[in-house]
Amino acid sequence: MAATDIARQVGEGCRTVPLAGHVGFDSLPDQLVNKSVSQGFCFNILCVGETGLGKSTLMDTLFNTKFEGEPATHTQPGVQLRSNTYDLQESNVGLKLTIVSTVGFGDQINKEDSYKPIVEFIDAQFEAYLQEELKIRRVLHTYHDSRIHACLYFIAPTGHSLKSLDLVTMKKLDSKVNIIPIIAKSDAISKSELTKFKIKITSELVSNGVQIYQFPTDDESVAEINGTMNAHLPFAVIGSTEELKIGNKMMKARQYPWGTVQVENEAHCDFVKLREMLIRVNMEDLREQTHTRHYELYRRCKLEEMGFKDTDPDSKPFSLQETYEAKRNEFLGELQKKEEEMRQMFVQRVKEKEAELKEAEKELHEKFDCLKKLHQDEKKKLEDKKKSLDDEVNAFKQRKTAAELLQSQGSQAGGSQTLKRDKEKKN
Repeated sequence: MAATDIARQVGEGCRTVPLAGHVGFDSLPDQLVNKSVSQGFCFNILCVGETGLGKSTLMDTLFNTKFEGEPATHTQPGVQLRSNTYDLQESNVGLKLTIVSTVGFGDQINKEDSYKPIVEFIDAQFEAYLQEELKIRRVLHTYHDSRIHACLYFIAPTGHSLKSLDLVTMKKLDSKVNIIPIIAKSDAISKSELTKFKIKITSELVSNGVQIYQFPTDDESVAEINGTMNAHLPFAVIGSTEELKIGNKMMKARQYPWGTVQVENEAHCDFVKLREMLIRVNMEDLREQTHTRHYELYRRCKLEEMGFKDTDPDSKPFSLQETYEAKRNEFLGELQKKEEEMRQMFVQRVKEKEAELKEAEKELHEKFDCLKKLHQDEKKKLEDKKKSLDDEVNAFKQRKTAAELLQSQGSQAGGSQTLKRDKEKKN
């Protein structure tokens, strides 16, 4: 590097300082590359689409490997997100790849809330990163970034138009993730139908205000190819891990009774275009867009909900300490207010309970008095009845005594007459 060619431009009025010799800061890019390679990279892909559109097969084809996974059924009661992380190595570059698949998406009769688990999952990853970022002792250089960098939205090859589920889901996701729409199993429709289908999809996305990811054209080195690829969206892809011998080469392809579809043949599908744009050209831009656009939007909204602002009404910078103290005092005030409300509510409920208990006690006393009076009446009746029975018993005893007396007198009179008759017979 020539010393006279080195200058530092900060703004107008800055002077150019020529160097007397070679310093060496031109090796800074090499230092960054070596450091990045030693640390490795991470990339997270979210595959959204109905069951059976070939999401797992396409991932296997993209990264030229066989990922673990079980085939999903159409009997899921709801949408579930299945996440798997793999460590890949290519040359001396390591990549921690996370593939998130939507299991059961579009299989339910009521698909109204099918997008909610996906939105909640994306927000959960943003929240986890934000919590790590807000820690006092942060370890972001070793933190596993689980934020979704790219969302491959699989569209069924119907050849007609997008389903309502697709439009609603993409509209809910476009502010949270980089959406790349792709037509899955594009060999199911003819080339002419495919061209019309692409135009129809693009038109519907624009008319419904769905913002999909556009490959960047601000970098001159990739502006031309990215501009061309933007015109090819959505990509029509075919996935296959089966290799067939075509000519003298083994190629990934799908064998049909009527012929062979080559996955890496650009005349047959857009798989090569997708691989170039997603992995070889724009992977770092997808990571950057996720951090600077989608995550920053989530972070800003979250901090504004917490009451944090950049400036006060007088356009002066906010003090974090003052903001914290203000929020703390506000929270304590609300807590005290709620505590007072709960205390008043407790006192009111105690009074109501006391009134209920007094009313119940009054009712019990009335019931007791009624039962006491009834008992006394019953007791008096029993005493009267007992007195009557005693009188009857006494009268019966008197009659019995008189009868016994008469009977004894009669017996004595009969005995004397018998003796008199016996004496008369003897004489």
